[in-house]
Amino acid sequence: MAQADADEGKNTARLSSDERDELAELRKKAKRLEVENEILKRAAAYFARENVLPK
Repeated sequence: MAQADADEGKNTARLSSDERDELAELRKKAKRLEVENEILKRAAAYFARENVLPK
């Protein structure tokens, strides 16, 4: 019942179903972006080492 009230905007202390869905999706997206960022950091470090070290 409390969730139904939140969905209708009566209880502002709880997230509505739409807000919970959006929050879950945003958390997934944030995690994916963190992983992608880590991959890019490692790739940049790899290529920086390759260009600096003598061959």
